[in-house]
Amino acid sequence: MRGGRLWASVLCAAVVAVGAGGCQLVSPDKKDKGPIRVGTTDTITSLDPAGAYDAGSWELFSNLYQSLLTFSPGSDKPVPDAARSCAFQNADLRTYVCELRDGLTFADGREMTAEDVKYSFDRIRRIKSPQGPAPLLTTLTSVQAAGRRVLFHLGVPDATFPFKIATGAGSIVDPRRYPADRLRPDNPDNPVSGSGPYVLKEYAAGSTARLQPNSRYRGSIKSVGGDVTVRFFSSPAKMSRAWRERAVDVVARQMPPTDLAALSPTDDDLRVMENSGAATRSMVFNVRPGSPMKDRAVRQAIAAVVDRETIARDVHHRTVEPLFSLIPRGLTGHSTPFFDAYPKPDPARARALLRDAGITTPVRFDLAYSQGAATGDEAALLREQLEATGLFKVDTHWVEWKKFQEGYAKGEYDAYCVGWLADFPDPDTFIAPLVGADSSLHSGYRDPRVEELIRATEREDLRGRTAKNYRAIQKTIAQDVPMLPLWQKKDYVLSGKSISGTQYLSDGTSIWRLWKLNRI
Repeated sequence: MRGGRLWASVLCAAVVAVGAGGCQLVSPDKKDKGPIRVGTTDTITSLDPAGAYDAGSWELFSNLYQSLLTFSPGSDKPVPDAARSCAFQNADLRTYVCELRDGLTFADGREMTAEDVKYSFDRIRRIKSPQGPAPLLTTLTSVQAAGRRVLFHLGVPDATFPFKIATGAGSIVDPRRYPADRLRPDNPDNPVSGSGPYVLKEYAAGSTARLQPNSRYRGSIKSVGGDVTVRFFSSPAKMSRAWRERAVDVVARQMPPTDLAALSPTDDDLRVMENSGAATRSMVFNVRPGSPMKDRAVRQAIAAVVDRETIARDVHHRTVEPLFSLIPRGLTGHSTPFFDAYPKPDPARARALLRDAGITTPVRFDLAYSQGAATGDEAALLREQLEATGLFKVDTHWVEWKKFQEGYAKGEYDAYCVGWLADFPDPDTFIAPLVGADSSLHSGYRDPRVEELIRATEREDLRGRTAKNYRAIQKTIAQDVPMLPLWQKKDYVLSGKSISGTQYLSDGTSIWRLWKLNRI
């Protein structure tokens, strides 16, 4: 998904009880000193699940909307939430059936039905917003509602489908408030209507979101803390200042690298939760006709020049690690194909690649970037590395997040740097949405070999057996270079010692468990 402990790496392992009848939320402690204030630099693209496929939007979705399935902290398998149960109907992995819980309602009290679930999936596929989650649902051909059951019919076997509908792409909306063929506007006169653990009481785009517990919620969550106010900051520096002034109680994504590098385990007033999952960042190339990146030799020459070690050291102060694959370390299928193909920065090799392809130098192109920590410094260093060879002339420019997404979807940039977070705990989340035929990055890249291998991984219900095919995909990507992995990092959440539950804000999935936060 495009796009943040006590002094130790934490992998959440709490178990959430799931019952057929669901659980009602517990009221917060009467000693509560007001809403817990959470800071983030992530941006909300849209409050409509059909119009957003990014970290900031999905962080709110996981609290405001309900999906049929969800992920318990620390688990790599989805569990029922709005559903009582879900399973593939047969061994061919082409029909997935869920039965709804009893007593489900939207926040205003209207009963949720299987028809509402069908409607929610149908509108995502019908609207097919360039910024929406339709790329996750490419294997879905139709949805059927039958009583309390929902049947998903898949065009090809897809063992990853349960993972996909446990994300923000599976958010269930009220048909009365969400048009079937267009996105809903985000304004106070058109409130969010979900069935999640929270309701959105106030929202000011780019500023704040005030959440209160939803007493009508029925699902997998056992209990909730209290009110939460999310503050959105336009830059890591501004969030850092708010943190130092204690204008926020928790900060999650993205503190400046200098702040993270300076954290001390001897600070008794600080809790630092370090997510064991991975966030990655890559340079993506527009390979459409007319782009200077259309020629593979240009992309290979860039791959032969970029120095990840220097980026990690000089820009991110070693809070990130160089990445030489699409799948980060720690996941099935991780390999190092970009290191194998381009073991060290080699301007002479880059020059030979361009000369042999008959390409005139310097190659001129623009490099766009948007939100994230130290993105401007990172782009500047990439430009410096490339231009130092005399082979490239690079125009770098920052673009506001929503315009940035719209821009690369339209092919407006030759190259662009994008961060990526796991949608779910499976390597597919770093492959199909990035280099599949319907990539959410809209690079224009398509390769039948890659598509065939993606389909092969989706047919495998024993996920550990997919490693060989994922390595083969990544080897092809290292040869074609439609995108260039730069680094991976752990996600940090900082809080004062009076706040508990911060480890649940980041565990390698798209779920932001604000309901776990409490004052102690």
